[in-house]
Amino acid sequence: MWTADEIALLCYEHYGIRLPKKGKPEPNHEWTLLAAVVKIQSPADQDCDTPDKPAKVTKEVVSMGTGTKCIGQSKMRKSGDILNDSHAEVIARRSFQRYLLHQLQLAATLKEDSIFVPGTQKGLWKLRGDLIFVFFSSHTPCGDASIIPMLEFEDQPCCPVIRDWVSSSSVEASSNLEAPGNGRKCEDLDSPVTKKMRLEPVTAAREVTNGAAHHQSFGKQQSGPVSPGINSCNLTVEGLAAVTRIAPDSAKVIDVYRTGAKCVPGEAGDSGKPGAAFHQVGLLRVKPGRGDRTRSMSCSDKMARWNVLGCQGALLMHFLEEPIYLSAVVIGKCPYSQEAMQRALTGRCQNVSALPKGFGVQELKILQSDLLFEQSRCAVQAKRADSPGRLVPCGAAISWSAVPEQPLDVTANGFPQGTTKKTIGSLQARSQISKVELFRSFQKLLSRIARDKWPDSLRVQKLDTYQDYKEAASSYQEAWSTLRKQAFGSWIRNPPDYHQFK
Repeated sequence: MWTADEIALLCYEHYGIRLPKKGKPEPNHEWTLLAAVVKIQSPADQDCDTPDKPAKVTKEVVSMGTGTKCIGQSKMRKSGDILNDSHAEVIARRSFQRYLLHQLQLAATLKEDSIFVPGTQKGLWKLRGDLIFVFFSSHTPCGDASIIPMLEFEDQPCCPVIRDWVSSSSVEASSNLEAPGNGRKCEDLDSPVTKKMRLEPVTAAREVTNGAAHHQSFGKQQSGPVSPGINSCNLTVEGLAAVTRIAPDSAKVIDVYRTGAKCVPGEAGDSGKPGAAFHQVGLLRVKPGRGDRTRSMSCSDKMARWNVLGCQGALLMHFLEEPIYLSAVVIGKCPYSQEAMQRALTGRCQNVSALPKGFGVQELKILQSDLLFEQSRCAVQAKRADSPGRLVPCGAAISWSAVPEQPLDVTANGFPQGTTKKTIGSLQARSQISKVELFRSFQKLLSRIARDKWPDSLRVQKLDTYQDYKEAASSYQEAWSTLRKQAFGSWIRNPPDYHQFK
């Protein structure tokens, strides 16, 4: 029906054609990450889908995001007008919510065809049966999914980044090293970015940036059973036995790729031991900041949550009979482990039970493409050769949604690009995908529906603030509470006063 390469190519072409130059990396100097949601429509005549002649499906990018940054907790605002997390995956999901809001508006006002059809309960809608959504990311999500076994024989799908300091005499076995000139004020995260790594003498000559010495991808595999060894929260030498089974017999796991995401308070924490035991896997992690800690959970954690609660969030659940789930995740060419992806996105929640009707842990198809994103760190590094200056992550984030009004949104530091200190707090200084603007779109949808056609959850009590509306989505809140109790008890939640805006 469709392949990982087809999804990746569609997203890369959409990025190149539909997104303008504004917000994209400066050539040969900056890189970024890309994520998107793709709508796939099956043919009306399913009988034509045979092994000899597979049915053709219609594929369309409905949301897209780029970005590598997040803000520190000191910059968070109680007015809901700043983007706390601008990683590509989070931007793409918030852009998707904007698309869903528009589609609900079409359905409710009966103006045009929509992806939604009436549900069985008053005021509720459900996704059409011929549609699914596939999530694409040009790189593995930061956090648990990026703790990847490093094999002795490794190929290098990306050109190494040669740094004199790696072989410098100042490198000591117990040092925490960081590549000079590659710093990011907030969120020097996973794979594409230089990591702090603890090295042993035998590995001191290896590259310690995750754009160098990349480990061989384990291929374009489809998700299967999660290996018990990898799902363990203690990645020891013994626990790596399951990893080595997927490598050639002669290959030996000598280390793991590091993630910059830090374990949240209440979790067991990383051992910090040299080599393959450096990280503990399966833990909740928070995106790091330089001096100013963030409250943003890693993308691995957020995507695992979406796989149980859906991508729509609490507000949209008021109008939906069941959550909007992703059917598959496709990752571009990058350091990759099928086991790590399965563990991070589905394995940690596989035993969650007693969820409200409609909610459940999804069987997510996980695939990798062989196509490299042209503005990824690896690709830019390979092209720039001896270009002067250092390679840095792009400071801007791009949001694109398949909506008729202002589909494009370019931000920096959580605000629309070009925002000044004087304009912060004004309507012009709000991203279209900020909490307050998505809430405004939700209220606009409500205003276009006759009150007697509202779902029961919105009519039983007087609701005023963003927090009120979120809490009133009772089935969603029950599912989220169950997920926290059974799997994600240490999840960092923002205090309620950050959600009291109207």
